[in-house]
Amino acid sequence: MRSRRVLSRFAVVSLVFMAFGNASLAQAPAGITGGSTGSLPSLGETSDLAAAAERRIGDRIAVSIYRDPDYIDDPVLGDYLQSIWMPLVAAAKARGELNSELEDRFAWQVFLIRDRSINAFALPGGYFGVHLGLLAAVSSSDELAAVMGHELSHVTQRHIARMLTQQSRQTPWMIAAMILGVLAAGKSTNIGNAAVVGGQAVAMQNQLNFSRDMEREADRVGFGVMTDAGFQSRGVSAMFEKLQQASRLNDNGSFPYLRSHPLTTERIAEARARVQLSSTDAAKPSREKEIEAGKGRVLHAMMASRARILAAPGVDGLRSMVTDAQRRSGPVAALQSPAAPDNVRDAGVLYGGAFAAAQLRDFATAKGLLDRLRPIAAPDAPLVANAMDLLSVEIDLLAGVVPPTAASVDIAKATSRAEVLMQSQSLMAANRTQEVSSRLQSWVATHPKDAMAWQLLAVAYGKQNQNVRAIRADAESRAAQLDYPAALDRFKAAQGLMRSSPGSADYVEGSILDTRTRQTESLIKEQALQDKLDR
Repeated sequence: MRSRRVLSRFAVVSLVFMAFGNASLAQAPAGITGGSTGSLPSLGETSDLAAAAERRIGDRIAVSIYRDPDYIDDPVLGDYLQSIWMPLVAAAKARGELNSELEDRFAWQVFLIRDRSINAFALPGGYFGVHLGLLAAVSSSDELAAVMGHELSHVTQRHIARMLTQQSRQTPWMIAAMILGVLAAGKSTNIGNAAVVGGQAVAMQNQLNFSRDMEREADRVGFGVMTDAGFQSRGVSAMFEKLQQASRLNDNGSFPYLRSHPLTTERIAEARARVQLSSTDAAKPSREKEIEAGKGRVLHAMMASRARILAAPGVDGLRSMVTDAQRRSGPVAALQSPAAPDNVRDAGVLYGGAFAAAQLRDFATAKGLLDRLRPIAAPDAPLVANAMDLLSVEIDLLAGVVPPTAASVDIAKATSRAEVLMQSQSLMAANRTQEVSSRLQSWVATHPKDAMAWQLLAVAYGKQNQNVRAIRADAESRAAQLDYPAALDRFKAAQGLMRSSPGSADYVEGSILDTRTRQTESLIKEQALQDKLDR
């Protein structure tokens, strides 16, 4: 029942946005042409859809995703995804595919969706999504980069904006309403029927299908982006084969009107030809590169297991993962031979078993399996070691135990998002809330859209009886997820507390509150006015 419910929630959107095989309602930023690094020219079509209008469409849909229970913010997987995503964006910019205007104007934000299907999607305004099923299914970061590079290239080449210009003059509000209607199909049969049988949905179907030229352009540009970003080109052909197999196995024919061009042997053949011609993989890698690649495969195996568990496989599925891990005869050997598939597989299985046992609240087993995994965390594999350390802290927190590292950790030295947020929870369990609030203040100053960090900061302030600051931090977490009415309510609540208790905050805090309240009120008024114009 859980898998069916999860799948239904985003089923229509997944079919629309499936990477490589399907089109996206959202792959449509305006104002950019093909790259300037020797690649073939872009299709050359123009769009009347303004970048500001496109961002408004994306923001409307992003609010809906933030509120959906299948949206998941997992800092560990998020950091792993960002380690792939950011090099792709940087490569697109370096190649001339992404100009400075769109880089500044659009969100370029990636969502994680709790869905076991092998899909990825993009939305207007530079929002992207990755299903946990895709993370769990791919065999390497190269394959994941192939999917994300393709989706990114649909955006930078303005494909959806061009289609809307050619086929429709719908207002941004109407476009957003249609997409949100598709989202609603998984939640209400009546709403879904209304969305898919009405005349507007029929008209929208004509806009969903990318032309073959657009798909081939995204293939070509995406390949250049991912290889320029440092990923191995063979990930493209491997990913095409996986998606073709998944399409055959998972296609139940429920939504044929929302499908675009299926994967073709022609596209797969072109991908293989590009791999053969690519110089990226031509030279025999050095021993050092082989070892580094081996560490990357180990880390990916661990993250794939984490994604599989967070996709909610059910109690039986979790128990099966624990049993599989317990069958391993002994500890994993130190990472000396990165090409050894057993080493990579064992790392993924043991990490998954430890995390699954923690979800089942069998913390002794979780710690035991993690200990068996420890030998692979060689000093020269810091990312692998860090993933194990974070899992150890996570197990302790789930068990309600203060992590032993909380006594000595220096949170000021934490750099990754997962480290900052996980160590913040660890230190709060040890009542070191002053250090937490100090570090999180610095973090949100440079990452103001980090809703989870704001939420943890609110908790830290609350534990220190700084209630005005706690309420403001809570308001900022709402604003970070684009829920401006809720944010305004919280800002005003903090102002009310200051008025009723003048000593509850200082002048600086009051000034910040006044400014943020006015800014949020202005945003809400602008949105209301724009809604009227769009309608």
